[in-house]
Amino acid sequence: MTEHFSLRKIIKSGARAFSLAVPGTAVAAIVLAGLLPAYADRLTDLPHNRDDLTQTDRKRVERVVKPATSFVAAEKFERMQGGAGTSTKLVNRDALSHFNANLSFKQEETFKLGNALFRKLWVSSPSSTLASDGLGPLFNARACQSCHIKDGRGHPPEAAADATSMFLRLARPARNDEERQALETYVTASLPDPVYGGQLQDLAVPGLKAEGRMVIEYREQPFELGDGTLISLRKPSYSVADLGFGPLDPETTLSPRMTPPMTGMGLIEAIHPADILANADPDDNDGDGISGRVALARDPASGKLAIGRFGWKAQNATVRQQTAGAFSGDIGISTPDVPSGHGDCTAGQAECLALPIGVQADLGDTEAPDPVLDLVTFYSQNLAVPARRLVDDAGVLAGKQLFYDLGCTSCHVPKYVTSRAAETEVHRFQLIWPYSDFLLHDMGEGLADGQQVGVANGREWRTPPLWGAGLTRVVNGHTFFLHDGRARNLTEAILWHGGEAETARDGFAALERSERDNLLEFLESL
Repeated sequence: MTEHFSLRKIIKSGARAFSLAVPGTAVAAIVLAGLLPAYADRLTDLPHNRDDLTQTDRKRVERVVKPATSFVAAEKFERMQGGAGTSTKLVNRDALSHFNANLSFKQEETFKLGNALFRKLWVSSPSSTLASDGLGPLFNARACQSCHIKDGRGHPPEAAADATSMFLRLARPARNDEERQALETYVTASLPDPVYGGQLQDLAVPGLKAEGRMVIEYREQPFELGDGTLISLRKPSYSVADLGFGPLDPETTLSPRMTPPMTGMGLIEAIHPADILANADPDDNDGDGISGRVALARDPASGKLAIGRFGWKAQNATVRQQTAGAFSGDIGISTPDVPSGHGDCTAGQAECLALPIGVQADLGDTEAPDPVLDLVTFYSQNLAVPARRLVDDAGVLAGKQLFYDLGCTSCHVPKYVTSRAAETEVHRFQLIWPYSDFLLHDMGEGLADGQQVGVANGREWRTPPLWGAGLTRVVNGHTFFLHDGRARNLTEAILWHGGEAETARDGFAALERSERDNLLEFLESL
């Protein structure tokens, strides 16, 4: 028998941090019973034990990751929710844009170079600005910062506002054995529309039509809380207008995506795979109604399967993979990892493919050659998590206890200790508090988009980390939440939870007004 690091067990039961479990295929047979064999077999190839820890380390980790049992005071180090790299700078519009506090002077320089490229406005080809051309030809934004405003949360289009920080993903079912194999082997997470590709681009370079325009219609629906308070939830429906290249495929699904905040991405990447696997319970063997599943993605750097951690459906394994995909899909810029100079243009868009691209032979083979992708990836990995506020406030502590009591921590797992073997030294062996299990959960029909992405089906979403959520209004000037921004505040976001989260939602709805306020105060403190 070997020690198995299981956060789910300690979060749920308060038992000791390490539970005994048999290793290897036996673990898969017990934990993953009922899943498709191909998926289960692939999970057995991932590390199920913390192979980075000494026995001394294990005892330290066991001690610090125990769930809270007392709520009269903050836990030790709770304020520093991003570990040693936590930003303690002033709370203002730049609160999510600081670099990890434990970077070296040289790493700070690298971060700032990446920041400059993150803000860089790309232009269409040909251009006299040789190092900046290559935009599109079809695109959603001209810069990374245009979508990830102040490195924070995007927003749905409101009134005359643009949709730069929100777009539609396009996907369809497989139609032949080759396409099915590509999905089953995770060569791709989804299949694109035959003409419009994997993402609807609402902007285009001069002389080319944009693909179309996202249309959102909201319908208000009431939700009565236990004390009689009426809350109005807005339910969106999506369509596309002004299609530039003919109709969409009849089987293509539309899934809205609001850009998420970039907080702590390198630390998320540094969580040991065993800690994420330990929280998975796909068949709900413990009977608590929560059955999170591990997402799988193919790491382009190694070609190996890895745990998906990034994206609303956890379709990307690494920050670099997420970054390269955004360069291509959002801006139409090629990188060494995604070298197509025409971005998301397809064979059905001949006008797009006929336009020039921005590759400069003397600079490299792509529009954003090395080290551009390296620098933007490093920047994205090292945006600091902000320090908690009011951690010892009585209302915040009361709200934290309710968060535990309602079972919210079953999915929003509070804390981890990152791997000692993390790629970047500043991310190693850090106690962090992201409040996520990074697993896929069925969130009910109300939030369903009907789109399969990798392992995730049309009702499943990755648990988003909550750190930094309380700074959304300060940084971005709004309080829109969830994958499509339908929730206008945290209360609405909670009330949209269904499926596996329905019990926790109903518990929140049944609280007295003062208790709800306390729980919201806790969330605002993150």
